[in-house]
Amino acid sequence: MTIGVFAFIIYLVLALIAGAVAGYFISQFIFKRYLEKNPPVNEKMVRAMLTQMGRKPSEKQVRQVMKSMEQAK
Repeated sequence: MTIGVFAFIIYLVLALIAGAVAGYFISQFIFKRYLEKNPPVNEKMVRAMLTQMGRKPSEKQVRQVMKSMEQAK
């Protein structure tokens, strides 16, 4: 039982397309999960940034910056 060259090429192309689609969704899922566990900016970083700018950050300012960043998503 031999597979024809044409059938082999069709199977190969279909397998490559299925692998690319599956890889895209798997990598998207893993990246989203990573960002949830390790957010790019947290309150500690915002406080450090405001302190470096020469300001004494109040809790209200920190919350305001975090809220504005959440709304920008």
